Amino acid sequence: MRLMGVDPGLRFTGWGIVDVEGNRLRHVANGVVRSGSGELAERLKRLHVGLSEVVAEHRPDGAAVEETFVNRDGQSTLKLGQARGIALLVPALAGIPVSEYAANKVKKSLVGYGHADKDQISHMIGVLLPGAIVESPDAADALAVAICHAHHANAQTVYEAAQ
Repeated sequence: MRLMGVDPGLRFTGWGIVDVEGNRLRHVANGVVRSGSGELAERLKRLHVGLSEVVAEHRPDGAAVEETFVNRDGQSTLKLGQARGIALLVPALAGIPVSEYAANKVKKSLVGYGHADKDQISHMIGVLLPGAIVESPDAADALAVAICHAHHANAQTVYEAAQ
């Protein structure tokens, strides 16, 4: 099973692809879609095009998107929500089931602690995906989302098989 994780952001949207075979994870690819500057609609279009290219190239079987972190600046939160909408829409339009995970759940799945920092996340990605060269912190976060989804998707498959 091939899974895609997405860490949405208006400036930088990280993505990561992993293959899952039983309990084994294998790094496939990771990167960042950059929206650049300019009008919001154009930036969202660039995110849509970039993520669509990733989906077309890697053909994931499932996708997961990190939930939005709400901050005090309502305008920033709204813009981030719009970028997140693109991250949910692209795989859905390709017929790929999409799951969502809170940041604390992603961190807990990887590190065992819901408030882990970026260094701890990076370290665990290195342990779980040896040899993976991660493009940026945004791509690392996206790989973490994909790994979290792999853990939960496997648990769901085992649960359904036991029914």
